[in-house]
Amino acid sequence: MKQNKETKIVVLGTYNSGKTTTLEHICNNRAKVEYNGTTTALDYGNTMINGEKVHFFGTPGQERFRFMRRILSEGLDGAILVVDNSNGVTSTDLEILERLNGFQVPYVVFANKQDLKSGNLEIDSDAPVIPTIAQEGEGVMEGVETLLELVNSNK
Repeated sequence: MKQNKETKIVVLGTYNSGKTTTLEHICNNRAKVEYNGTTTALDYGNTMINGEKVHFFGTPGQERFRFMRRILSEGLDGAILVVDNSNGVTSTDLEILERLNGFQVPYVVFANKQDLKSGNLEIDSDAPVIPTIAQEGEGVMEGVETLLELVNSNK
């Protein structure tokens, strides 16, 4: 019996960058652990994409949860870094980029909140940068498809 291939994607970013909202537009089956609208443990969702089960883990963005980003990133196949385009790249985003480059796994950058500040995100990375408006789902699935193409070509 053939088993379906499964993929682990981690959604990373700073506090209030739009990680949970992004995940809500990707997965119908999801759970989140939050307090007063802020993720305090993790978001999780899964969905079938092109016959493949894809698991998405969203990390909390606050600095005090840095350890959770490390734990949830173990064994990842790819990642999405959600950056609040209206704030630009933060020191936390730079730290995440450094770790992702160290993992040597495919990732994409979502330049989120294009409705608040449109334009290119100034980032020192070769990863695809996808303009998104997570509140409306704009660009989200296109970014996921780009990432999955990178993940599948990397296997």
